[in-house]
Amino acid sequence: MSFFDTLCEMLVILFAIAAGYLSHRLGFLGGDVDKRVSRLILNITMPAMIVAAVITGDTLPALSEVLAILEVGVVFYLLEALFMLAVPRIFGGTPGERGVWRYAMMFPNVGFIGYPVAVALFGQEALFFAVVLALPFNLMSFTLGPLLLVGAKRFKVRQMFSPCVLASLLALALALSGLRPPALLGEMLDFVGGITVPLSLLLVGSLLAGLPVGEVFASPRLWLLSVLRLLVMPVLLSLILGRMDFGYMAAGVAVSQMAMPVAVNGSMLCMEYGGDAESMARITFLTTLASIVTIPLMAALLL
Repeated sequence: MSFFDTLCEMLVILFAIAAGYLSHRLGFLGGDVDKRVSRLILNITMPAMIVAAVITGDTLPALSEVLAILEVGVVFYLLEALFMLAVPRIFGGTPGERGVWRYAMMFPNVGFIGYPVAVALFGQEALFFAVVLALPFNLMSFTLGPLLLVGAKRFKVRQMFSPCVLASLLALALALSGLRPPALLGEMLDFVGGITVPLSLLLVGSLLAGLPVGEVFASPRLWLLSVLRLLVMPVLLSLILGRMDFGYMAAGVAVSQMAMPVAVNGSMLCMEYGGDAESMARITFLTTLASIVTIPLMAALLL
């Protein structure tokens, strides 16, 4: 896909965020409504989307292919973990901000934005690769994610058994076992889960409407964090995977997913568990806005 075609895909995502911003200004979203929408996503629509992503395809790849993708995932998440540990020590900030920096380095938007970008770059067959690569993300973002954002003192064991975590475990089990539930079940889950992406982007836009957006563009720290997330990390992953024999599709999808902006899940988790929702909304907004240019650029240079 050309730079321009990928750019058009990103503009669609930006439009959804802008619609959420407008909805807040008009009084349709904001305050308690945002919290209720966040809980709806985390407890109903997102679990449905996670399971549906695995069971709605026509065929499942062989177990060896699934394991190969998970091996790429080990490199993928280890690299992110290194940045997650190092960046807060360098950039500092309040405890809440450091939690946001950790989350931002560890969790790119591999689902909401990553899926359509992977398909756009590599074709429909790349969707399953992206889905399997995102399974550890779905599991860790809803267990490790709250721990990174709010710290061990405010972390509760019950958070490890949220609907999203259980859905991720089920999806991983289905992918590894090759079991296929009835097609009607997959269609129902896909129908409900299909509203997750636009709802989440609308929610991010609503959160931004309550912030002084000018401060986002005036913050050198946020710009440096965005450069790390969107440019440095995918380039490093490309160099590492280039020395290994994982295959073009698996490696290419992994690099494209590493180039994604900060996951919008972070804003919902901050609202749910008491993290720094303002800082999370700012870094999510800036990386999502910048990714409109950086994702097509990375696709042209690395893939």
